[in-house]
Amino acid sequence: QVEWSGKKGIVRYIGDVKFAPGEWVGLELTEGKGVHDGSVMGISYFDCKAAKGVFAPAQLLANDMLLDNATVAASVSAKSSVPRVVAVRAAEDQRHATLPSKERTVDSSFSLGQQVEWSGKKGIVRYIGDVSFAAGEWVGLELTDAKGMHDGSVMGIPYFECPVENGVFALPAQLSAVPTATKEAFEYDRVTTPV
Repeated sequence: QVEWSGKKGIVRYIGDVKFAPGEWVGLELTEGKGVHDGSVMGISYFDCKAAKGVFAPAQLLANDMLLDNATVAASVSAKSSVPRVVAVRAAEDQRHATLPSKERTVDSSFSLGQQVEWSGKKGIVRYIGDVSFAAGEWVGLELTDAKGMHDGSVMGIPYFECPVENGVFALPAQLSAVPTATKEAFEYDRVTTPV
């Protein structure tokens, strides 16, 4: 067992992931709430109950002992294909401050509060900037008409607030702006819509 953000869990996956560069550790939390069921962005890395799975870099995990390959391999789900198993030594205490949001993306294509679409799902931009789980500029969204993956906090770091399982992060290139209604369109709808 390891500890992440004050919650105990079992290592279920170690390896590369599609959502961020580098090697990540997939955990099934035995106490506390996670953010997924072992699947992230449609890719299944391991199986666990809904809202019990999390991913973290190894340095964010606390463990009293060095995990050897046999221990990790025994705890990894049989379904997972682990590209490589390494020993995991964790830092004793990793606390992060909340990262402040930018007002606009670097290319000014998106801004806080803007309505956008991501993978066919509508949302509102709630965070823009750096994140601890991946390199580059990321946009935090509160989905308005679909289920997300978190409440604005990822790996114990609160980037923004939204209802549980309404939050997602995306790269700006994965987003498109949702046109806002003009005053004329609103007036037209109000006049032509039967009451």
